[in-house]
Amino acid sequence: MDRRSVWTRATARWSSPRPKPWTSPFEAAVDRIAENVWILRYPLRLLGVEIGRSVTIIRLGNGKLVIHSTAPFTAADVAAIQSLGKPGWMVDVTAFHDSFAEEGRRAFPLLRYLVPDRFPKAIALKCEPLDPAPAEWAGQLEVLRIEGVPRIQEHAVFHAPSRTLIVGDLLFNFGQHALGWTKFFARRVMRLKELVGMSPFFRMMIRDQRAFDDSIRKILRWEFDRIIVGYGEIIEFEAKQRVSELLSG
Repeated sequence: MDRRSVWTRATARWSSPRPKPWTSPFEAAVDRIAENVWILRYPLRLLGVEIGRSVTIIRLGNGKLVIHSTAPFTAADVAAIQSLGKPGWMVDVTAFHDSFAEEGRRAFPLLRYLVPDRFPKAIALKCEPLDPAPAEWAGQLEVLRIEGVPRIQEHAVFHAPSRTLIVGDLLFNFGQHALGWTKFFARRVMRLKELVGMSPFFRMMIRDQRAFDDSIRKILRWEFDRIIVGYGEIIEFEAKQRVSELLSG
């Protein structure tokens, strides 16, 4: 997904130029996105498609860190994260984000691990409910459950100080570096002609369109300038307009 390729000018506007090619899970580097916001990127393949996994680190005003998404963290990754502040919480925002849950728990065995309802390994990994969000997040991080999609249990997270929206499976953005089978899969199988949007699988899981649309309207009330997606490149150009065009009913 993050290999160099020629892409349409219109789609390139929606993506961040920051992502670099993934090479190994042992080479994850901390990339500063905004003040008190960083990401680490990890390889992840699905059906031969490099979709990647993005982990977002948010530092609150009290210095505590929120680790958004789990990954195959190495000792070096843990040390790099700890250099940014004191880890306070680890979070997975959909019931389908359990691929690296065990690795995440092993890397941070004593951390509070917040997950949505129906998370497959919640009991075994000693998780806690994500909703309602911890009181310490008030005024900095907001959490919204996306209604109408009960099986996925997606939660959107908004970091107000940096005007950043963070999602899990709600949006994919394969980005300007998509190549070969990944590009074909995105356009022909996932039906994302411009390589950005909601997957057919997610759309198929919507059981209450009215409730879903209401959740998207609530997201659009947040003042965000960028979107960090769970899989793919950051959307930094006309981010609110992208959400409105791609998700609004």
